[in-house]
Amino acid sequence: MNDHQPAQPIAGRFRGFLPVVVDVETGGFEPRTDALLEIAAVLVQMHPDGRLDRGETFRYHVKPFEGANMDPASLAVTGIDPDHPLRPAIPERDALQRIFREVRRELKDTGCNRAILVGHNAFFDLMFLNAAIARTGMKRNPFHPFSSFDTATLGGVALGQTVLSRAVQAAGLDWDASQAHSAAYDAERTADLFCEIVNRFRGNYEDAVVR
Repeated sequence: MNDHQPAQPIAGRFRGFLPVVVDVETGGFEPRTDALLEIAAVLVQMHPDGRLDRGETFRYHVKPFEGANMDPASLAVTGIDPDHPLRPAIPERDALQRIFREVRRELKDTGCNRAILVGHNAFFDLMFLNAAIARTGMKRNPFHPFSSFDTATLGGVALGQTVLSRAVQAAGLDWDASQAHSAAYDAERTADLFCEIVNRFRGNYEDAVVR
């Protein structure tokens, strides 16, 4: 890229999409019947030189919807006790409203048209997000309903690793197994991984823009 050419804003980098990293912790694998128990969203910011970096994290404990299934095996993996008296859980609709408000604010500030979910095995997180949106009747969903960036795929291509912990470590980033399966921790590590991989391809993108 010519030194006098202005850096591409994040809206230009992803064709008008704003990457937002999302991780969910759930009571199982079926989005229509299993509980959404935690959701975290991490913003991604672009520096003047075109580098991406992790931004602010928004994380909420979620009350299981009425009649939600909660598989004991899934709860054992996440370590979540949905009935713990000190668990500060809020209804699904409230959690979505709070996250959507922050995402819409970021869309306005960056000039992006729509958010695109970034996740590790992103289809899982997007399915649960879409199911919660349908269940609560939420309007004005800022996320694209079916497109996503998957760091499992990106990690496999760029680093030869598809498991989150291994891809993070292969990228030279820290991984704390004791914090894994927390929505906020997994989303932040996924955001760091996404930024690292995108930054490694920054030169290729700039060359393509010049051509």
